[in-house]
Amino acid sequence: MESQPTIDRALYKKIKSMDRATMDNFVKNVYQQGYNDAQAQSIDYDKLKADLACIKGIGESRLQEIMSVIDKHIENTSDKGG
Repeated sequence: MESQPTIDRALYKKIKSMDRATMDNFVKNVYQQGYNDAQAQSIDYDKLKADLACIKGIGESRLQEIMSVIDKHIENTSDKGG
């Protein structure tokens, strides 16, 4: 399955002709857009915990175990810049 390229021919030519300062601004803009998209898709930690607590059979101690696993994965993702 081949996806459509994210950089079309016109954008490629524009990038190719950029000087260092323009390219620097372009890359910062792309990064900021990705960062904003990631923030928009963040998880509400308290709501997640409340929803998990509503599952039948999950008591307080099991909920704490689950949340500690989630915390560990969130920390690993944060360490990688995500």
